[in-house]
Parts: sequence; C-alpha cells; structure tokens
Amino acid sequence: MKGFCPSFVTVEGGRLRRRPAVAPGGAALPEPAMAALDRPWGILVTGVGGTGVVTIGALLGVAAHIEGKGVAVLDMTGLAQKGGSVYSHIRIAARPEDIHAVRIAAGEANAVIGCDMIVAASDEAIAKMQAGHTRAVINRDVAPTGAFTRDPDLVVPRDAMQEAIVEACGAGAADFIEAGELATALLGDSIATNLFMVGYAWQKGLVPVGREAILRAIELNGASVDANKAAFEWGRRAAVDAEGVRRSAAPEGEVPESHRLSASLDEVIARRRAELVKYQDEAYAQRYERAVARVREAESRVAPGSATLAEAAARGLFKLMAYKDEYEVARLYADGGFRARVAAAFEGDYRLNVHLAPPLLAAKDPVTGEPLKRAYGPWMLTAMSLLARLKGLRGTALDPFGHTAERREERRLVAEYEEHLREIAERLTPASHATAVELASLPEQIRGFGPVKARHLDRVAERRGVLLARLRDPGAAPARRDPIPIKAAA
Repeated sequence: MKGFCPSFVTVEGGRLRRRPAVAPGGAALPEPAMAALDRPWGILVTGVGGTGVVTIGALLGVAAHIEGKGVAVLDMTGLAQKGGSVYSHIRIAARPEDIHAVRIAAGEANAVIGCDMIVAASDEAIAKMQAGHTRAVINRDVAPTGAFTRDPDLVVPRDAMQEAIVEACGAGAADFIEAGELATALLGDSIATNLFMVGYAWQKGLVPVGREAILRAIELNGASVDANKAAFEWGRRAAVDAEGVRRSAAPEGEVPESHRLSASLDEVIARRRAELVKYQDEAYAQRYERAVARVREAESRVAPGSATLAEAAARGLFKLMAYKDEYEVARLYADGGFRARVAAAFEGDYRLNVHLAPPLLAAKDPVTGEPLKRAYGPWMLTAMSLLARLKGLRGTALDPFGHTAERREERRLVAEYEEHLREIAERLTPASHATAVELASLPEQIRGFGPVKARHLDRVAERRGVLLARLRDPGAAPARRDPIPIKAAA
C-alpha cells in the first residue's frame, strides 16, 4: 500500500470555474500617445506555444485592418508548436504599401511584448532589441520547463535574464510585471496573461492601434470575449497602477494561510508543531519541540544572534517526522480542504479519479521496473476518510503498513536525524557552525516516494558521512560539494 503516497487526482467532465470577467473599476485611464507611423512599426511578441501568442498577432492584425492601417504578421513556432518557443513578428504601418518586410531583423523591434520571461530573454529575442530604439514589457513569471524533470534543483536565473533584457533595451526602456500571477488571480485562468500583456503594452503606447479596434477584434474572434476584454483592461490598469492591481488580485484575507511565509523562528516552530498534532498527536508534537529547542539553545550559546541552525533543524525534523504515509495522504485528501479546492476550481458534473500504485496490484514499468499507477474512482476518497481515522495505529505492532521496508526506513530516518541533532548540540562550536547548518539541512534533499526517494537517500547518505566526519574532526579539510538549495516554505 505504499503506493498510496505517490498519488495524484484527475478530473473527468465538468469545466474550469472562472471568476466573473469584470473589468477593473476606478478612475478613467488616460489615452496613451501612439507612434506616428511615419515608418512601419515592428512589434515582437514572444511566449510559449499553446498559450495564445499566435492569437495575439491575429487580434492586432484584425484591429489594424479595422482602422485601415497596413499590417503583416509572421508567426514562428519552430518544431514545438505547443510548449515550445513562439515568436510573432507584427508590422503595422499607415498604409499597406509601406510594409516591405514582415520579419523583424536584428535590432529593429520597436516594441517587445514578452509573455514569458525565458523566451523573451532568448538569443532570438534579445537580438531584435536595440538600446535607444526598443521598448519592452515583460512578464516576470517563469513557466516550468522540461529541464525541471531532469534536474529538481534547477534554478532559472530570472534576475540575470531581466538584466540581459534591460541591457539590450537600455536603462528605463523595459518594464516587468508578474502578469501570469495577476491575470490568473483576477480572471481565474492563466490563458488571460497574454491579453493582459497587450493591455499593458497598449497603455504604454507600444501598440499603434486604437483601443476600440482592439476590443472589436476581440469580439470578432468570438472566444471568451468578456474575459479577454477584461484581461486587456486589467493590463491597462496595471501599467498605470501596478500596486492597485496587485491589491485587487490578492485582497487581504484571500491568501491561504498555508501560502504565507513565517515571519520568525518562533512562528516556524509553532506552525509545524500544530501540524504534527494533526498528523499524529500532542506527544509527537512535543517530541519535535524538545529536539528543536535543544539545538536552538546550543546555537544561542555558541553563535548569539544567529538562528540559521535552529531553523534548519526545525524544517528538517518536521519534514522527516511528517512523512507522507498512507494515513497522512488519506488525511490530506479527507480533511475537507482538498474537496473545497476542487470545487473552487471546477463546476458542472465532474468525477474525481485518484491515481495510485498499490504494490500488490500495480504492474511494473518494463523499462524502469517501477510500479505503474492506475486510476481509482471517487469511492477511494471515502475509503481514505475511514483510513485517516486510524492514524493512531501508525508505527505500532497493529499498523498494517508499518512493516514495509519504506515505512521502517522512514522511522529510522527520524530517529537517526534526532541523534544527529543531539550530537550537533553537544559538539557545536563557532568553527563548526556552518557544517552543522548544512548537516541539519540535508532532509531538504530527500524528495519523492518509493524508488525516487531511495535514489535521493543514497545521495544524502554519502554527503551526511562527509559532514559528520567534519563535525567530529573540525580540522578535517572541507570537501567540494554542490550547493544544497533550501526552498522557501511556510
């Protein structure tokens, strides 16, 4: 039954529940100054295939045609039309005969609308920018790429990409906005991001077509008309009052408590202690609290004013103690929050399927040898609500799941880590503080379930041996290592 843990849910039928497509209120926005069009105006729209980048070119083309302007659009989708890089070259001129080339050459873009940061910072897009000539509006949100499946520690250098765009356009010529996050929060669907960016760019004077023509083009397109108009207007508003739009997207009280980062070490500990009571019981939570307090006291004695070790211990021990076994996965599915989130996201007649890989029933992948998941109907959620009530059996002789190798290993990891924290508290010195922090942070590297988790455990065990040796012998030469990222968590 360990296959309960690596699970996911799919929805059959129904449809995404969207927020009402309400245009922003507030004071009327000023009309931006448009380009004179004494020569063709070149706009490069960049983004990811399947998100509507090509549609943006079509809408602007129709809008320009409505006004009697000359327009030409060239979409470059490459080999990956869905999920790959897309570049839409748009030329707008006072008259059709003024346009002699569609493709925007190096340094010729008057405006760049970057609907995705990664594509906007690509060599292809950067080459079209020129300081003193190009102005850009860029979505700062970064969509996950396929590289994440191969490297779980992959960090997208968003700041470096932003700097590259600023350098290419020149100081003050590039604006950056969290368009994906805002559009999703305001309109309930990330597909609104691109029209949001068009509205932002239009308000900045980068799209030499009238507002009424763009809205008419959206109507003629006939798809999600109200939502697309609202996205365009929200983008306009963001160009004038970004903070006001952010407040509208995340009004006070709507952000889930679980998404808020802790403001202090005391809060880090208190929130995890409360979760462990739900996970098991009060005694289990007190066990966690005592272990962290021991490390915290040692750090305050050896490194006054520092809390990095205590926080690493608080996060690491909680991660190991709250391992996702059958009871915990059942509790998380059955506590009401999961169903509420599904109901908030979908409407209509839909059916939930839970995908699991029970070892006694699951077939093996012929290539990897790992168990394959199969779908179980909504009755599984009822079974999970019953299973969640039996969490008191966890780790006892009556625990039907506790005798598997994976569950025994998880309990061993908790006990082992507690022993390491005791040793850290006893041996901690100013010279060994950095080593202790890294040692306490190792649970951050333990990820996944089943075979995936086993691979991470092997890597962590090797590093743990090196760090323990250094802790016990501070004079030992430090070994080379890869950095261990600690992701922000509540």
